[in-house]
Amino acid sequence: MPPSPGQSNHEGLNKYGNVGIAVGVVGVLVAIIIPLPTGVIDLMLTFNIGLSIMVLLSTIYIDRPLELSSFPTLLLFTTLLRLSLNVATTRRILLDGNGGKVIEAFGQFVVGGNYVVGCVIFIIMIVLQFVVITKGAGRIAEVTARFTLDAMPGKQMAIDADLNSGLITEDEAKTRRKEISDEANFYGAMDGASKFVRGDATAGIIITFINVIGGFAIGMLQKGMPAAAALQKYTLLTIGDGLVAQIPSLIIATASGILVARSSGQEGQGMGGALAFQLLNKPQAVFVTAGVLFLFGVMPGLPTVPFFVLSGALVGLGYAMNQAKSAIDGQPWIPEQEEEQSQTAEPDRLKKLLYVDPMEIEIGYGLIPLVDAGQGGDLLDRITSLRRQFVTEMGFVVPPIRIRDNLQLRPDEYAIKINGVRVGGGELMMNMFMALDTGVVTEPVEGLKTIDPSFGLEADWITENQKERAEAAGYTVVDAQSVLVTHLTEVIKTNSHELLSRQAVQELLDNLKNEYPVVVEELVPNLLTVGAVQRVLQNLLRENVPIRNLAPILETLADYAPSTKATDILSEYVRHALAGVITRQYASEDDSISVIMLDPRLEQMLNESTKNYNLVLEPETAQAVVVALSKQIERVLAKAPHPIVLCTPMIRLAFKKFIEQHFKSLVILSYSDLKPNVEIKSLGVLSIQELPELINAGV
Repeated sequence: MPPSPGQSNHEGLNKYGNVGIAVGVVGVLVAIIIPLPTGVIDLMLTFNIGLSIMVLLSTIYIDRPLELSSFPTLLLFTTLLRLSLNVATTRRILLDGNGGKVIEAFGQFVVGGNYVVGCVIFIIMIVLQFVVITKGAGRIAEVTARFTLDAMPGKQMAIDADLNSGLITEDEAKTRRKEISDEANFYGAMDGASKFVRGDATAGIIITFINVIGGFAIGMLQKGMPAAAALQKYTLLTIGDGLVAQIPSLIIATASGILVARSSGQEGQGMGGALAFQLLNKPQAVFVTAGVLFLFGVMPGLPTVPFFVLSGALVGLGYAMNQAKSAIDGQPWIPEQEEEQSQTAEPDRLKKLLYVDPMEIEIGYGLIPLVDAGQGGDLLDRITSLRRQFVTEMGFVVPPIRIRDNLQLRPDEYAIKINGVRVGGGELMMNMFMALDTGVVTEPVEGLKTIDPSFGLEADWITENQKERAEAAGYTVVDAQSVLVTHLTEVIKTNSHELLSRQAVQELLDNLKNEYPVVVEELVPNLLTVGAVQRVLQNLLRENVPIRNLAPILETLADYAPSTKATDILSEYVRHALAGVITRQYASEDDSISVIMLDPRLEQMLNESTKNYNLVLEPETAQAVVVALSKQIERVLAKAPHPIVLCTPMIRLAFKKFIEQHFKSLVILSYSDLKPNVEIKSLGVLSIQELPELINAGV
């Protein structure tokens, strides 16, 4: 594919620009070492003046400072160019008493051939550049660089938050991150480059002073000129040389000040347009200024004509601006207009406050390094990987997770929210590691006692120096970011059903419709609404059943929806259809599953006590069942860290509803949830014989 004209031009400028820079640097060295003819010096001095004017105009016409990001390098080259020309012209003035036509013209025409006037003008220019422009530009560059670097973490967090919220794409986020990095590098370089301008002004004063003394000595001692003639000739040449060098230097210093002092204008609007728009945007200010000038004109002792002329011009300008605003706004300017516009825009701003993020993480200011890539934080990358993991494992897209700082939190505290409600949180110790007791620890480790926010286990915060010793002792050691990501993972697993909105379900259906249009069109909306499908999928997610294989789920719903619209019952039918998925989820490598079983007589009693898929038990009996199950769980915890209760399909739903009030994360399976070829290993039996004893004991 042939390159576009723009690409060709860019490549050509890049190629020949590098050659030009190399030739220019060599030319600077030649000018310092080899005496140059006066004609070449005149050409280089003219080039220096033209280059400085071009740089100044470039700073005026650009929209953003970063459009001239090479300015610090350009500042260095122009400074070296002026210093080399100072050396070349000094050599010619002192050797031949002739610095060329340009220097002679500046010495005769600009200062009228009077070396005293020339000295005064030269000193004034030095004061303007050294005291006013250079000092101010250097200070602005220093402050801007400092604030730009301090603002980088906040800007990066804003970009990452927009990325997680889906407001921008990955490519847009990379572009904005690069702009922030380029901006910091630019202002940092400008802070250092401003020292060149200051040094150039200082060098100009010293070189001029040396040239005057040197020329005066050569004229009197070597060429036998009278003192007055020597002083007249060499001082004029030196002042001309100084003006030729300092005028471009002053222009470059001014361009440097403009570049670091300006802010970004409107899109497609240069500095001149921005200034004109902002100064003349308020016609009343123009009219008031015209009135003040008119009053000055009528005062005795002040010249009337200039004040009246300028006052009349401002009246005309204000009238023109007022007409322009009337054409744009559709009505003449009135003071109340801005207030009305502000009140009109206020509801739009207030409506944005009504939006609640589906999921967000709030962090204290001490945890900002976790999301700052410049400080080694990779939390955002881990969250992106976590969302991708849930897509592949559970079959739905976790909503974007917004990260924001909250000054109301303690510096090391974080909070996880779902739909604006806090569902988890904890404290992290930056630059420290959490040591978790795995049960096989050989020796304790000394650290700051804490509780693991993910599983509620006792843990210790330890230093990096203790990490190897703790791992050798049998501890599981994780860093602060891993603690937060693990906690976030558990929160999403526990609350995944709350994150599945109807809009997300509709997107799943639309995506599946491309490959399985028949089943989607048959089910929604003919048999079930999107809301009903959402509730079924939420029931599955509530018990950690993946919904990635959506086609058989919808086919099952289409089969049973004509006979019942109860989403809880439909969910049980879907579980039976997903027996293979559920079996793989809980079976071990030898295709066996270890469970706590229910005594058949207890299952019969529970079945007889089930009404509308809810268990209705006497309070004493219900409490006895809970206590008996709790004892069984304690017995099998050593063999199975995650106990599973197996029961008949008739009572699974009712028993799950009953028992989740006491054991929220306990897995309840039915025989229909498992594949026929799976081996069932009993770790214990919940017997009906225990209930009378427990009831009589008054549990």
